[in-house]
Amino acid sequence: MSAALPPARGLARTINVPFCPESPLSGVGCTDFIEAMFYHRKLEIPVAWRGKRIMLNFGAVDYEATIFIDGVEAGGHQGGGAPFSIDITNLVSPDKTSDLVVWVKDELRSNLQPHGKQSNKLGSYECFYTRVTGIWQTVWMEAISVFGLKSCLTVPDFDSGAFVFKPEFYSFRHGMRFAVKLFADGKLVGEGVSACALGVSLVVAPEKKRAWSPDDPFLYEIVYEVRDISGEVLDKVTSYAGLRKIHIEGDRLFLNNEPLFLRFVLDQGYWPDGVWTAPSDEMLKQDVERTLAAGFNGARLHQRVFEERSLYWADKLGLLVFAENASWGSYAQSPLDDNSPLMAESAFRFCSEWRQIVAAKINHPCIIGWTPLNESTPLHPEKPHYRHFVSEVYDLTHEMDQTRPCCDVSGFYQVKSDLWTVHIYAPDAKELKKRLHPDGAKTNIRSGETGYCGQPYLCNEFGGFKYVPAERRNCDSGWGYNNLDLPDGDALLAKIEEQIEVLLADPMLSGYCYTQLTDVEQEKNGLYNYDRSEKIPEERLRAVFGREPEPEKKREEKQK
Repeated sequence: MSAALPPARGLARTINVPFCPESPLSGVGCTDFIEAMFYHRKLEIPVAWRGKRIMLNFGAVDYEATIFIDGVEAGGHQGGGAPFSIDITNLVSPDKTSDLVVWVKDELRSNLQPHGKQSNKLGSYECFYTRVTGIWQTVWMEAISVFGLKSCLTVPDFDSGAFVFKPEFYSFRHGMRFAVKLFADGKLVGEGVSACALGVSLVVAPEKKRAWSPDDPFLYEIVYEVRDISGEVLDKVTSYAGLRKIHIEGDRLFLNNEPLFLRFVLDQGYWPDGVWTAPSDEMLKQDVERTLAAGFNGARLHQRVFEERSLYWADKLGLLVFAENASWGSYAQSPLDDNSPLMAESAFRFCSEWRQIVAAKINHPCIIGWTPLNESTPLHPEKPHYRHFVSEVYDLTHEMDQTRPCCDVSGFYQVKSDLWTVHIYAPDAKELKKRLHPDGAKTNIRSGETGYCGQPYLCNEFGGFKYVPAERRNCDSGWGYNNLDLPDGDALLAKIEEQIEVLLADPMLSGYCYTQLTDVEQEKNGLYNYDRSEKIPEERLRAVFGREPEPEKKREEKQK
C-alpha cells in the first residue's frame, strides 16, 4: 500500500457508522466475507480549533486501518478491539474542507489476527456468529491543548483510603502543574497538585473513605487540570473513579478485604441488529440491569472487547467484570506447528493489541480481573513456544496492572495463572460434581497443563441448557449443550438449580460463571431470548443465582 491515494471523489454506497457493514443497522447488511473496504467523508475544522492539536479518535476498527487525509497517509492501527487516535493537526485547517478516507483490511482466515466468535465460514455455525468488519465503535474528532493531558492511570489504594494518579501529557514545559480535584456528590473532598513530569505520581485522599462495591457502587467525580506557570488552565478533563480493592489470599478472592464468591454469567455482547454494536446506550445499560436483576454479581465479557459505555454502566450500577480479548483465531493460542512463522507474528499481534486493551480499560473499577485467552487447544500443550507465549501474556498483563488477578487461559490449557478455571458442561449435577474433582482430586487438570498451585478455583463455564419458548420454536430451533432441549421454564430452572447446589456446597470453589445471559443467533442456551425478552421471570432467576454459599465454618462442618 502506498503512502498516498488519488483524490477522493466519493463512494457509491453509504453506511451508518459505527455499525459494521454486516449488521442491519449499518444500512448495508452484507454478511459475505469482506476482506477490505474504504470509508470516505468530508471533514470541516471549526475556526475555534486553530492553534490546537486535532485528534481523530476511533473506538475500535476490525481489524487493520490506514487513515488518509486528502490522499496523504496520516497513520494506521492494527487490532480489532483496541481504541486508537491519529494526530491530524498538520494535515487539516479551518480554511479548507478535507477528504477523510479510511482503508480497512480484515483477513479473518489468515490465522494471524484474533477474531473471537466471528465465523470463519460463510454463515454462522455452532458457537460462531456473524462477522464484524471495519468501524464498529464511535469515531470522533476533538481539539486539545498542545499541552493537553493524554491519559491518567488511576490506582485506588483502598487500605490507605487514597487514589494514586499517574498522568501522561502530550507535551509539557518547566513550571507547568498537574492538579486533581475529588468530588463526592458534588462536594470537593480532596485535591492535590504536582509538577508536570514524566513518571511522577500524585496521591490524593478524600476526606472520608467510601468504598465502591456491588452493594454501593459509589463513584468519586474527578477534575484534572493542566496549568501553566501563571496558573492559567490549559486543559481540563472530567472523569470518575471507584475506591475498591481485589486481592487473593490463598485459594480465596477478596473484595475490599471481604470474602468474595463470584456468581457470574457469560455475556457475549451480540445484538440481532448491531452484531457487536448495541443499538443505543440505553440498551447497554439495560443489559447490565438484566444481569443484576437475574441475581448475578458479575459477568465474563466473553471473546470480545466491550465498549466504554458498557463498562461505564457496570461501574455505575455495580457489576463486577472479568475483561477478555477476542482471542480465538490467533495461531499463537492454538498452534498446529509450534515452529511455524505464523506463531511469532500472531503472538506479536496479540500482545500488541492486548497491551492497548489493558491500557484503555484499566481505570474501570468494575473490572476485577483480566482473561486474555480462552480455551486454548494446542495438540501438544507442552510445546515451548505456546507455553512461552502464554507466559509472556501473563507477565505483560501484570507489568501493566499489579492490582488485579490475571487468568491466563480460561478453561484450558493453563500455563501461568492467578486463578484455576475449568469449563464443565455436564448434563446433570452428578456428572458436574464428578468432573469438578475427578478421582477425588482437588481440581480438574488436563494432561499437559501446569499443575494446580493452590489458586482460587472457579467453574468458569457451566450450564448452557437449551430452552426455546413454545411460541419461538420452529423447524430449526438452534442448539444448547449436551443435546438437551428442555420443554419449559420450570425444567430449565430445575436443571440449573441442581447444579448450583453442587457449586455452592463445594468447599474448594470460589465462584462460577453460567452460560449464558442471552441467546446468540443459532445458540439457544441463554436466560433471555436474543432480543432480550424474558424466557423466565427475573425474580425466579434471582432466587437461584442470587444465592450465596454457606459460611466457611458451616461448609467445613458439613464436609466432616
